Amino acid sequence: MNLEQLIKACKRNNPNAQSDLYQKYKDTLYILCLKYSKNKEEAQDNLHDSFIEIFSSIKKYKGRGSFEGWIKRITINKAIDKYKKESPINIEIKNDLLEDTNIIEEQLNLDLDNIIKCIQQLPNQYRLVFNLFELDNYTHKDIAALLNISENTSKSNLHRGKQILKQKITKINQTKKEYGN
Repeated sequence: MNLEQLIKACKRNNPNAQSDLYQKYKDTLYILCLKYSKNKEEAQDNLHDSFIEIFSSIKKYKGRGSFEGWIKRITINKAIDKYKKESPINIEIKNDLLEDTNIIEEQLNLDLDNIIKCIQQLPNQYRLVFNLFELDNYTHKDIAALLNISENTSKSNLHRGKQILKQKITKINQTKKEYGN
């Protein structure tokens, strides 16, 4: 079954098609969920919630644009909605923190698992903004609208998230040098 046929079958609530669609996209969406979650368990919960939303909303998909882009947006929105309910994301802004911190200067020398772990350890508001801006190419204006915060708060959260990430990466790299890894 090609993707178009699979989507049509899912719109008719065909369980086999839903299973096939799940199998086709579960790994891609799980990696996306990992970026927005504190740990693997939370990522699995977000993945589950995302597929429930995908299957309940699939009739709204009109075939315009990428289907994968559509399901990724649902997945990101589900993760954001979860954190909006947990705690407020808005924090006090200090203008001196709005300068950019460039973590690219730091030698990463980390595998993907360690990078994801560092990102997962960021506080929710910083992790969300970092992922949306740096990994998913959202603008601060878009992030502000999604998270119900100001653009300056988005910029501040990105800056603080990068500072924390830089510290974590520096610490890991120092440990690797000390132990010769």
